[in-house]
Amino acid sequence: MDRKEFIKTCGCACLGVSSMAILLQGCVTTKSITAPIVRDHLVIQRTDFMKGEKAVEYLIVDNGQLQFPIYIFRFSETEYTALYLRCTHQGNELNAYGDKLVCSAHGSEFDNKGNVIQGPAKEALRSFPVQITDQNILISLKKA
Repeated sequence: MDRKEFIKTCGCACLGVSSMAILLQGCVTTKSITAPIVRDHLVIQRTDFMKGEKAVEYLIVDNGQLQFPIYIFRFSETEYTALYLRCTHQGNELNAYGDKLVCSAHGSEFDNKGNVIQGPAKEALRSFPVQITDQNILISLKKA
């Protein structure tokens, strides 16, 4: 194999891998909803976690009054965590990939409890108290 053929083969392989990564990323379903704020609480219906007969792992919840969305991860029917999707490094919005949150600006990564997995961020994400009722999940937006 000569140099030109080698470069062409490597270029095609890289293009194929890049295309596959984009296609696979499209297979990850992210469920986003808009939820109302009632008396300092973001109100999410428990049924919002259902997709058909199956529960989704997490929701991205937005409201026009919030600067950034909130990521709500479901560990079980009775355990949820709510995290502000704002990177603690430089304040960019985070992207959710299953149980991992990633900052596209500088590569910081956080787990589904808001802990730093990879820097440059050093501080955990802002979390919100979660209260569960029969029908709703209430996220307290009160400042601590």
